[in-house]
Amino acid sequence: MLQSMTGFGSARLDTDQYCISVEIRSLNSKSMDLSVRLPRFLSDKEYEIRNMVQKVLVRGKVSVSVDYVKNKAQKAKSTINKDLLQTYYRELSDAADMVGASKNDLFRLALHMPDVLLQDQAEETSGEAEWAQVHPLVMDALANIVAFRNDEGKALTTEIMSYIDKIRISLAEVEKHDPVRVEQIRNRIRNHMQELVSGEHFDENRFEQEMVYYIEKLDIAEEKVRLVNHLHYFTETVYLPEPSGKKLGFISQEIGREINTIGSKANDSTIQHHVVEMKEELEKIKEQINNIL
Repeated sequence: MLQSMTGFGSARLDTDQYCISVEIRSLNSKSMDLSVRLPRFLSDKEYEIRNMVQKVLVRGKVSVSVDYVKNKAQKAKSTINKDLLQTYYRELSDAADMVGASKNDLFRLALHMPDVLLQDQAEETSGEAEWAQVHPLVMDALANIVAFRNDEGKALTTEIMSYIDKIRISLAEVEKHDPVRVEQIRNRIRNHMQELVSGEHFDENRFEQEMVYYIEKLDIAEEKVRLVNHLHYFTETVYLPEPSGKKLGFISQEIGREINTIGSKANDSTIQHHVVEMKEELEKIKEQINNIL
């Protein structure tokens, strides 16, 4: 079954101390184009996360975002270095006396001097403990985006196969009209042959050689058979369990080649009409294949 390269997956963990959220988004791309955004304390885990994502998603323009937010109570937990605060305040007060400046904002200034407000060391993020929580969230987000891709792939499968069916219908119309085309060609040949035979410089051997060449040039039997085979192969590939987007792209090129050859060799307005319809459906297929893993 086909799998789309477009997808979204997320996972979230809320505790009394913090909230961790993981989001993974993907779009179509010819290769794996991965960007990862992590909190600073998880920067050493980027390589591991990249390996996890590449192994599961294989291909696409993928962005991974991990956010870690402490709750308000945790953010408020800080201590004041009182000794340092007093030192700053005295020095600022002395400086104010020396220059005759106002002392109204000295406390606020001293409070915001370096190292006066200290984060509680017991509450600082260590990294390893949080990674134990983040790792399963990344796996859950990957599982969710794969499920999303699969659902999109089912819709793509239905859509693409409807285009293949329309190509088959048009090809059946070509097959139906081909005997009429052949008979028209024969009638034209008979008329021309009568004109040529009555001529004084008629060369029968040269005429037979040219007729064989002309008939072979207009014969589309092989192209029709190859096109049917390509359509069957395309259908089989759609339902393969492994990623098949690139293979379907190659098969669609072969389908297009046979359709173009039928159009150029047939030399018939009715068949050309059906060829245009087949080309239109094939373009729709190619557009969708760009988004298939």
